[in-house]
Amino acid sequence: MEKKLVEKMIMNCFKQYYEGDSIPLSDKDLEELTNKILQANESALDDDLYAVVNDAVYDFLTK
Repeated sequence: MEKKLVEKMIMNCFKQYYEGDSIPLSDKDLEELTNKILQANESALDDDLYAVVNDAVYDFLTK
């Protein structure tokens, strides 16, 4: 269930940067980003999941 939560959080985070259905994220990218966030969240126990998601999405968009 946590994976679905992270996917929803990613999509909501992208809505900050893009309107409507114009989100530049493929299913493969979503899967990789979700896995990256889940791994980062496990290793950074002090960070909030929301902060980890925002950082990962920002990194994805700036690369």
